[in-house]
Amino acid sequence: MIPDRTETSVLLDEALAGVAVAFQGMTAHEQESNCECHWGSAEELALLKTPDVPLDDDLFRRTYWTMDWHYPGLLLRRILPQVTQHLVTGRIVLMDGLGSLANFFAVSPWHEWPREQQAALRKFLNVWWVHVLVEPDAKVPAHAALSFLAEATTELTPWLADWAEALADEPARRHLIQAMDEWMYDLRGDALPWPSWHDIDAWAPALQLWVIRHAPTVLREYDASAELLEDIRRFSLPDSERYDKPLSRWRAGRPWPE
Repeated sequence: MIPDRTETSVLLDEALAGVAVAFQGMTAHEQESNCECHWGSAEELALLKTPDVPLDDDLFRRTYWTMDWHYPGLLLRRILPQVTQHLVTGRIVLMDGLGSLANFFAVSPWHEWPREQQAALRKFLNVWWVHVLVEPDAKVPAHAALSFLAEATTELTPWLADWAEALADEPARRHLIQAMDEWMYDLRGDALPWPSWHDIDAWAPALQLWVIRHAPTVLREYDASAELLEDIRRFSLPDSERYDKPLSRWRAGRPWPE
């Protein structure tokens, strides 16, 4: 059952505190290194090897944006309390989007971390996702949070199941309307609407099926075009029937760009 906004706020504070405790004292590997010419200075690298010192936005971004670290998992543990705070405030989205951070999770073997650290991270991701779905003032769009969570955890369907349950509430429905604008161009071509390091062949059909099941009712509520609803209906048809006439150029009542 999806908790209400008040309960979610309490749970989110608890999850943030849990991450802060579980990852207190974490540092980069003592032998970690990177190119001073292209990444940053020795002094900045030394900060990553110093526990619990907040990083400025530029150093923080360069840490998760860089993909050629020798020990990325330790670096992710070092910055994770700051990561979780910035996810809640939306600061990561404003700085760089979630794609680079998702990639950093993908190359960091966090599933092999100590059990209590895995549990703290899992709890935060679960609660933050609900916060995004139910909080009208959430700083991250649900479609952006979904792609991040899928890439970070190598799972898609559990997050979609939560979203489906949350559609009883207005914020989650509005998120779905926004997501359809972002997704339809790619989904009409059977493509996943974000770059993925994982099982694209399985995820795109799963997302299409979820849209077929849950989007039409919400779209009708918001007076979406008949053309858009028809495009969604075609996802369930075999290829020989899907392309017997041109696909709509409309998204939630607005034309696609030329």
